[in-house]
Amino acid sequence: MDAVEVFNALPDARLEADLLACLAAPAWGATIAAKRPYPSRADLLAAADAAARELSWADVLAGLSAHPRIGERAAGDSPEAAWSRREQSAAAQSADEATKAALIEANRAYEGKFGHVFLIFATGRTQEEILAAARERLTNDEATERVVVTDQLRQIALLRLERVLDAL
Repeated sequence: MDAVEVFNALPDARLEADLLACLAAPAWGATIAAKRPYPSRADLLAAADAAARELSWADVLAGLSAHPRIGERAAGDSPEAAWSRREQSAAAQSADEATKAALIEANRAYEGKFGHVFLIFATGRTQEEILAAARERLTNDEATERVVVTDQLRQIALLRLERVLDAL
């Protein structure tokens, strides 16, 4: 049985937990679950991508609630905490103390301006790159930043869904 066949056959409770670990927005997971069975991995990922693009702002905020600040280590032994640590690991290793301090300040400024955690698809990025992106995004207005945040959340969710499939 391939990963998509296993995914299609997962009990509802397990599927819900796996999908919430990818993106803590119940509407996203419900949309994906409701469309089972999927004929292929590509079809599943396309449905997940489409569902992420349709999230309401309330759903995005729910998804953000499960993400630690960039530069902070996610606590716990949940899959999403482990993924978060993995996604930020390269960036955490690459930063000097001045960059770390600047990123803490950028996080504070961002949260003060937008009212939620700064979220970025951190996989493969250095802290210097993340800091530059944070500073650039601080120049965005609210509407522009919502589009960017939603897209970053979508990218993270799809990466994590790939990891779920790879583990099945």
